[in-house]
Amino acid sequence: MAIPDPYRRNFEILLQAAADNALALLECRDAETGVQRYVLCAVGFNGDHYAMTPFGHLCDGNPYEVYVRPAPM
Repeated sequence: MAIPDPYRRNFEILLQAAADNALALLECRDAETGVQRYVLCAVGFNGDHYAMTPFGHLCDGNPYEVYVRPAPM
């Protein structure tokens, strides 16, 4: 299965933010459930304030138990 282009572009932005030391981990709340999440964000500066661009939250629990790798083709 090919990874869609928008996800590839976001990953490239994430890699660039990492190279620039412009990543942050923010404590947030899930908009639907209110559950506390730890969100990986790219940090930018927009004029006179910082802009945080969320990329995703860290997995609760053991990620090896939460995610299943794709089946071989």
